[in-house]
Order: sequence, then structure tokens, then C-alpha cells
Amino acid sequence: MTLGKGISLVGGLTLVSRLFGFVRDLLMARYLGAGMAADAFFIAFKLPNFFRRLFAEGAFSVAFIPMFSRILGKDITEESQANARVFAEKVLAVFLPILLLLLLIMELAMVPVMFGLTGGFEGNQEKFNLAVELGRYTFPYLVLVSLVTLWAGMLNAFGRFAAAAFAPVLLNISMIAAMLMAPETDVIVARYLAVGISVAGVLQLVLLMYAAKKNNLSLRLRLPRLSPDVKQLLILIGPAAVGAGAMQLNLLIDVFLAARYLPEGSVSWLFYADRLNQLPIGVIGVAVGTVLLPDIARRLGSGDETGALHQQNQALVFSMMLTIPAALALATIAQPLIASLFEREAFSSADSFQTSAALVAYALGLPAYVLTKVLAPGFYARGDTKTPVKFGIITLVVNTSANLLLIGPFGHVGLALGTAIAAWVNVLLLYGSLHLRGHFSLIKGVRLKLVKFLLSAVVMAYGLMVASAYLRPFFAEDTLGRVGALAALIVGGGLLYFIVLLLIRGIGLSEFRAIFSRKA
Repeated sequence: MTLGKGISLVGGLTLVSRLFGFVRDLLMARYLGAGMAADAFFIAFKLPNFFRRLFAEGAFSVAFIPMFSRILGKDITEESQANARVFAEKVLAVFLPILLLLLLIMELAMVPVMFGLTGGFEGNQEKFNLAVELGRYTFPYLVLVSLVTLWAGMLNAFGRFAAAAFAPVLLNISMIAAMLMAPETDVIVARYLAVGISVAGVLQLVLLMYAAKKNNLSLRLRLPRLSPDVKQLLILIGPAAVGAGAMQLNLLIDVFLAARYLPEGSVSWLFYADRLNQLPIGVIGVAVGTVLLPDIARRLGSGDETGALHQQNQALVFSMMLTIPAALALATIAQPLIASLFEREAFSSADSFQTSAALVAYALGLPAYVLTKVLAPGFYARGDTKTPVKFGIITLVVNTSANLLLIGPFGHVGLALGTAIAAWVNVLLLYGSLHLRGHFSLIKGVRLKLVKFLLSAVVMAYGLMVASAYLRPFFAEDTLGRVGALAALIVGGGLLYFIVLLLIRGIGLSEFRAIFSRKA
């Protein structure tokens, strides 16, 4: 499968997941709003997500996938496949007991953990007790999704991306079902949602194990043993965990500051804004990282440095062609976008205003979030998990400093802005290091393309400003007209961007087709 086809497959299925996610968020805005139960649930949901991104999708993936891919080699044989499967079985034998022990510790220590995260919500005992209860319901998801990541990493290394990309859809479906079954009181809805998350973990694991079995990748349980290759994996995971932890700590700092020092609802405003910001990150950035890492790991394992460089440049062009206009669009139409999607019943117009302000700040860092997914595989595919750690720690310091400086004058928007600033600092550090080592540079024509993407996106943003002013009356009421006006903005903006891009020859039709060509 070519890079473009792989990214399109993962991105397309991620888009399906995000669409289900928006349905989920619409129901959450309706039933939870931005009050006490919502804040408690979002913090309880962030806890397993923090460890998931830290260990499962963070440190574990960036260490396991390159090692597994190198064992497979560029040309997969029966022998290399058998060796890779044995490696995965040894990894499972060591990590499963660790995950179960972590689950037990966290379930017993949930009260102090939540107090450390929220500061006790300034004495709001009901809210704190609910957060502790929900945290205990959601945390089993970590064990399940970590196992999902192991099977997903194997399938991705073989170029089988569909099952892992579809798995998040099950999470959204489970949460939607939980809300539809729950009585209409926000506290009970929050409880149903928390249980639904762990149920989704079971469904995702069953799906990935079935897909692996179909591809002759079933694993058998072994007795735990620290073999040399597992030790090497642990050595790589250590720095990667610190680096991923620094990035995730950025998000937890935002939650801590919002929960402790800002008005009620601030955590929820940041959550809803981040959900929209995560759409292009997931559809574009995660898809690029998922496909690119095993691809360039196999190429580098075979000594194909030129091929790896070309793939990274191709991924950069493909991702920025979509991300730059997405960032400007989110910033330009944040208010009508939030109002159309969320503003009803428990979610007020004041909530829309506060959430849209946070979205504008998050959008400023959107290209940086995606560029990180393009650049980081250049380190991980070479077995270098230490350098991103150093940059992660610097980014953490920058983010914390920016938060403390900006939270006073800008409130929750300052927290979102600090996250965006830190993301750009991280990108500059990653690019500079790769470039100085001779591992990455922009090949001929890429800089000009990036400029043309930006010019086309600016024209699109101006068109959106004019159109949204004209359509303002439609956004004043919660009717189908508001949804239609939003759809017109999105479709019209996308068409305008690509028309301008073609007119200024930012990318030709033949080049676009080449992205998906097996000869590319």
C-alpha cells in the first residue's frame, strides 16, 4: 500500500470515528452541558487517556513498532514474520502483568490521585466524590486499550491499517449508547458514560484480536521473561515515556489550572474546543504518523535513506495541504461552528462564546501538532527515543511558563494559547535537530508549495469571513437553517481553497494522483 493510500485509509476511518465523536459530543453537550457532572466526567476521562497516550499510543508504540518493523524487514518472509510474532508474544508476556498491577494500584489510590489532579475542586465535596467514582469506572480502559495498541502495532507494520483505525468508532458508539440508555440526569449520564468507556475497551480488543487472527498474527501467552530484545524495548520505552509524559503533562497542567483557578465550566470549554481541534489532528496528523513510522523504519532498516527522506517530504506536503486551511477555517468560523454543533439545552450561548475563543487559540497551533507527527518518526524509526525527550521537557517548561503568564489576563483561552505556543517550539526543535544531523531536509519545491498552501488558505479565510457575516441571521436560531448555513460555509470554503490552489499551481492534478501512485 502506498503512503497516500495508507494515509487516506487511516484518515478516512478516523474521520468516520470523529463524525461519531461529534454525535457523542452533541449528546454530551445536551445531557451534561458544562456544569459539575461534566467537569467531573471530563477529568475522569482524561485520567486513562493520559496513561493511554503516555504508555500505549506514546512510549510503547514509538518503541515497539520500529523494532517489530525492522524484524519484519522491507521484504516480508515467512521466517521474518515468525520471528516478529515471537517478539510480540514475549512483549505481551512482560507487559500484561505490569498493566494489571497498575490498574490495581490506581483503583486503590484514586482518591489521592484525583485530589492531586483537581485540588479537591476547592472544597466541592460532591463534585470531587463523583470524579473519584467515575475515575474508577474509566481506568480499566487503560489495560484494554494498551493491549489493543500491541495488536494494532503488529497490523500496522504489515500495512493492515483498517481494524486499528476503526477501533475508535467503537468507543464513540459505546458512549452514545450509554447516554441514550441513561436517565436524563447529568450525574447518572456521567456514570453511564464512564462505564461505557471500559465496555468499549473490551469491544476494541475483540476486534483487533479477530483482525490479527485473520492475518495469521494470533499470539499465545508465554511466561514473562526479560529476553535481550525485550530489554532493548524497555530501554527505548524509558526515554519515550518521559517524552510522551512531558507532552501529556502539558494537558494535565491545563486541566489542573482550569479546575483550580478558573470559573466552573472552564474545563468543559477547553474540552469541547479541543475536540474540534482534534478532528484535523486525528484525520491528518495521526494518520500520517501511523503510516509513516513503520514505512520509514523498514526503509532505514534496509539502508534506504533517500526513500525515507522522500516519504517524509511527501507526508509533509500531503498533511500541510490539508492542515493549513483547516487551521485558518477553525479560527475564522469558530463562533458559528461551536454554536451550530453544541448550543442547545444545557449548552448556552455564553458557553459557545467561551468555547469558540479557546478554539481560535488551539487552532493557531494546529499545523504544529500535525508537523510533529511528520517529524517525530524520523527519530523513532532510527531507535532514537532520547532526543524527543529533551525537547519534550523544554516544551513542558515553555507550556507551563506560558500558562502562568497568560491565565491571568486571558483565563482558559490563555491555557489554550500556551499549548499552541509550546507545540510550535517543539516543532522547531525537532526540525532543527533532524536537519543538523542530515536526517531531514525539504526537497526541491516543497517550500514554494507551503507558501502557496498558505496563500490559498488566506483567500479562503477571507471568503469565509464575508460569507459568515452574510449568513449571520441563520446562526441566531437553533434551526435546520443554522446547520445548512454551516454546511455551506464548510463546503464553500473547501472549494474556494482548492480552486485557488489549482489556479496558482500550488499542486497539479497529476501531482495529486502521484501521491496515491504505487510508483510515487
